[in-house]
This record gives sequence, C-alpha cells and structure tokens, in this order.
Amino acid sequence: MDEPELQSLIDGVRAGDISPDDAVARLRRLPFAAVGDTLVDHHRALRQGMPEAVYGEGKSTEQCVAIVGELIAHGSGPVLLTRIGTATEAAVLAAHPGGEATAGCVLWRAPEPVRTAKVLVISAGTSDVPVVDECMITLRAHGFAADRLTDVGVAGLHRLLAHLDRVTAADAIIVVAGMEGALASVIGGVTSVPVVAVPTSVGHGAGIDGITALLAMHASCASGITVVGIDNGFGAACAVARMFP
Repeated sequence: MDEPELQSLIDGVRAGDISPDDAVARLRRLPFAAVGDTLVDHHRALRQGMPEAVYGEGKSTEQCVAIVGELIAHGSGPVLLTRIGTATEAAVLAAHPGGEATAGCVLWRAPEPVRTAKVLVISAGTSDVPVVDECMITLRAHGFAADRLTDVGVAGLHRLLAHLDRVTAADAIIVVAGMEGALASVIGGVTSVPVVAVPTSVGHGAGIDGITALLAMHASCASGITVVGIDNGFGAACAVARMFP
C-alpha cells in the first residue's frame, strides 16, 4: 500500500463507498503479512516511497509463487521478483500471468513512466548486459523511462565519444563495468550529474570476480561517484529512485 492508495481508502470510507469493516480488513495487513516463513512488507512504500521487491535467490519456487501472490492480491503497485532461474520464472508466470520477464527478473503491473528525470544506463561491454537488464527493469518498476547505451568501454573510447551528447543530456547515469572498472571514472569526468557505478563480475583472472572493479570505482579520481555492490543493478536503480523521488 502506498500513500495515494491509503488516501483513497480513507476517502472511500468518508464517502461511504467502503465500509469501516472492509477498511479494517485491508489495514490489518499493514505493516506486514505472514506468508509461511516470510513476513511480506506491505508498509514499505509508505515508509520509503518504494514497494518491497522479492529477492528470489535462495527461495524455493513455491515461496516465490506465494510471496508474489500476496503482493499482487493485496497491493496496487508494481511487483518485482529478482534473481530467479528459468524453472521458477516459468512457474511464477504460470501462477501469476501477465508479468514482464528479463534477466532473471519478472515485473507485474509496470507503471506508466511518471518520473521525468532522464536516466541513462551505460555498460562497458556486452557481457555486462544482464546487469544492465536488471537495472532497466527495476527503473521501469519505479516509473522511469530509462535509456541504455552498451558496449562503450575504455578499450575503444571512440565508441563512447560518438554518443557524448546522450551522456551529457542525462539527469543521472548508471555505469555498469567489469574488468578494471575504468568507465565509471571516465563518465564521472565528463558530466556533472549523479553517477552510480556498478562493478560486475566480468573479467579475467585479475578481475577477481568483480573485486578489482569494485575497488577501482571506490578509488575513482572523479569525485562524488556512488558505488553499489558487485552485479547489483537492482541497487543502482533504487539509488537513482531515491535521488529523484
């Protein structure tokens, strides 16, 4: 439940369109509802302005189906399930049709773009695209109509320079890069807007599964870059959502 939905419920009771008993029944699920071992947080949108997302890794298919069902049945906002395999994806979509699936994520009730900030998601290489996709669907869940620019890493810097106008026109930029993570510093040096850097686990032996890119982004000489965890496209999108509520 988000703030507009709560206001609508109060207005409905005031107008006599919703009975007090029905309103109490709906409010009883605030701030959370027990679904097996899970306490589903229906109150999060009121507190944070962002609904709860379901992290699927480590959960059984049955748990994912039940949690998503609870959020769909007793909420009105977008429902996002992340980090799931193909078998769970098929089962959840069979139980709850209409979801949009990409990169191990499924989104139901995607909102119309309501946030006016122009967000650009840039990746260094094609191997980084799964993280870009997770980032894009999360931005979509939060009402952004984000743009993307892929495979413009520093080994061929002319590819990025050919799109410099798109970079400088953005209100916020998410940079997704593995290897040595240098693209975040380059972007941070050519624009004044917020830059959120996502290190990825893509890279050769010295990349150490993304640790090299993570440390390089933290040590960037471009001041003020925000850095999230390795492969965390979801977290980068949420950081931007907090910047542009």
